[in-house]
Amino acid sequence: MKKHELLVPAGNMDCLKQAVYNGCDAVYLACKSFGARKFANNFDNDEIVEAIKFCHLYGVKVYVTMNTLIKNNEVDDFISQARFLHKNGVDALIVQDFGMICLLRDKFPDLEIHASTQANISSVDVCKLYYDLGVKRVVFSRELSIDEIDSIDVPIEKEAFIHGALCISYSGCCLMSSMLGGRSGNRGECAGCCRLPYTLKKNDEVISKDKYLLSTKELNTSSKINRLLDSSVYSFKIEGRMKSPLYVGFITNFYRHLIDKKEFDFSDETDKLKTIFNREFTVGRMFNEDDYNFMNTESPNHKGLNIGEVIDITKDKIKIKLNSTLNQYDAIRFVSEDKGFIVNYLYDEKDNLISSSNGICLVDNKVDLKEKCIVSKTQDFKLEEEYSRLENKRKVNISIRVKALVDKELFIEFSDGVNTISKHGNIVQEARNALVSIDDIKRQLSKLGNTPFTCDDFDIETDDNIFIPIGELNEIRRELSDKLIYKRQLIETEIVEKDVTFEKEKLDISYDKCFVVRNKSQLEECLKYNSKIYVVDKSLYEEYKSNSNIYYYVPREVFDINNNLVERSLVSDYSVYDGDIIGNYTLNVFNIYTAYYLKKIGINRVCLSVELSEDELLEFINLYNEKFGMSNFDILVYGRVENMIIKGNILNIESGYNNYNLIDFKNRKFPVYYDGVNTHILNYEDKNINISKFTGLCNLRYDLYDEDIDKIIKIC
Repeated sequence: MKKHELLVPAGNMDCLKQAVYNGCDAVYLACKSFGARKFANNFDNDEIVEAIKFCHLYGVKVYVTMNTLIKNNEVDDFISQARFLHKNGVDALIVQDFGMICLLRDKFPDLEIHASTQANISSVDVCKLYYDLGVKRVVFSRELSIDEIDSIDVPIEKEAFIHGALCISYSGCCLMSSMLGGRSGNRGECAGCCRLPYTLKKNDEVISKDKYLLSTKELNTSSKINRLLDSSVYSFKIEGRMKSPLYVGFITNFYRHLIDKKEFDFSDETDKLKTIFNREFTVGRMFNEDDYNFMNTESPNHKGLNIGEVIDITKDKIKIKLNSTLNQYDAIRFVSEDKGFIVNYLYDEKDNLISSSNGICLVDNKVDLKEKCIVSKTQDFKLEEEYSRLENKRKVNISIRVKALVDKELFIEFSDGVNTISKHGNIVQEARNALVSIDDIKRQLSKLGNTPFTCDDFDIETDDNIFIPIGELNEIRRELSDKLIYKRQLIETEIVEKDVTFEKEKLDISYDKCFVVRNKSQLEECLKYNSKIYVVDKSLYEEYKSNSNIYYYVPREVFDINNNLVERSLVSDYSVYDGDIIGNYTLNVFNIYTAYYLKKIGINRVCLSVELSEDELLEFINLYNEKFGMSNFDILVYGRVENMIIKGNILNIESGYNNYNLIDFKNRKFPVYYDGVNTHILNYEDKNINISKFTGLCNLRYDLYDEDIDKIIKIC
């Protein structure tokens, strides 16, 4: 088995071929539904079968992302799509939804499941959970360091992102796009709110104005390749299902050279990479990048490669002093004025047309440039031309065995190490005039042409004086090549599918109010309502824990969850639990199967997803009651939804609740605080649900932030 796998994105068939031809070990792609990049081209069912056949021909694995949260009315289609992919030889499904992971494991025991980074794989406990469920691989949160990943002693395959765009929030934990515009990042519809400008204020004081305060640099761990190769990470994953075929081909080739330690001009290739796409680069949290160097607050866009500076400007021409090559048809940008164009005409200092320059050159002033500034190259014409020629640089090594003995049938065998195809030919004749030598046989059988095969491993047994018609050798070669191709692409298989039975619970339940509180005055007021109270402050919980209605709101995203649990806990992350445990809405309960299987791992009741509408919540409760027995859910009816949880102190603010707000272009205020480990961004408005619809059906949850006693009384 390979020590490491290079896993590359494919948003369409052109990207997929670039990935395969440039040396990937596996690709990940999506169907038209259930993928977390809904706006990529993606693959219909016919295309997905073609993709699997093509990849398997070259020994490349295919993982299909079905990593969105699944609503109740989508479960049947989700299972049907999974069944189709399983039958057609997909190597694994990458899944986010906890209920669907559990249901797939019960229903299709031979189907390999990988837990998506969207499933928030950020602790040793969740790795143990998924291993026990039979999940083959986990895709770690990009917030984990390489040392933390190596310290996880669970016999499960480890996959981590090594290059590409970064989410600022823990993946699977971002509700910003959903809360602002109804486009759920958990449903593949992220609107990219983190790439917009924000103003940071403390009270009324402006700390930072109209900066890209949530926009990260691009992950690039190529400088750390040796540490990666020494790590326990098996699969090195590149982000980019929305990226171009050029990007996919180049980045695959780039990391293939690094992983295989091939001779390689690292500096030159990195410069090429900068022209394709970069927001500036970071080694990420994997290598403990600090908050300042993790972010690019100046621009969320492609910056290109710095190739020189403007030294003179006229109405018609711009003179540039280059420090790198500029070619005709490259694209350039003038940084200070953020203007750019394709260089259709390039001139030397004497105003003669040229095709390339690496000294002083002139370009037409098509953008009315006024200011001397840095020039960056944002598109490399020759590089694009090189990768537009979809050249099959990849071959499958096979071995060929031949027996050619006088008066015996000719025997030829092709083998790829897994599949063996053979054919008997005509009786081998003794040569009268033209001898056929071993070299002749090799020469003919090596003419594998446009097939995916190549051979330098021959085992030929012959007599000294044989004759075989060249046409017969050619015919057998073609036939065996075709059969070996067919064998490698033969993917439709019989699958094991089990009926899944579910237990019905009989519960006698009365429903309560429940509150999230952040200070003592809030807690004291909420005690009057004889309700369950989820206390954020650990010391406050300790002071009041003798009251059986008091629960500790366990911090999110801790590396060792179980060491943070107390007698009564509200938990936000997946693990196997024991005791009096309530689940937070951060567990993303979108369907009744997630709620059912959460009970199986020790979560006694759970708050349903805040992304579900009132009608969907009502339908959810009724459907659960019908299928599994009486339900016991919390529903958030009032309070600020936590839109993001971000590792570190990216805004450089004081710890605690200090009245900081992020303000967007619509003048919406998002409360933000730093807890000493993570930054939290709350929604700009309170969630407010019509409680009359839910009274007597579930527990009504109120999340308090800075409300005083009068406000709490009014709310209740």
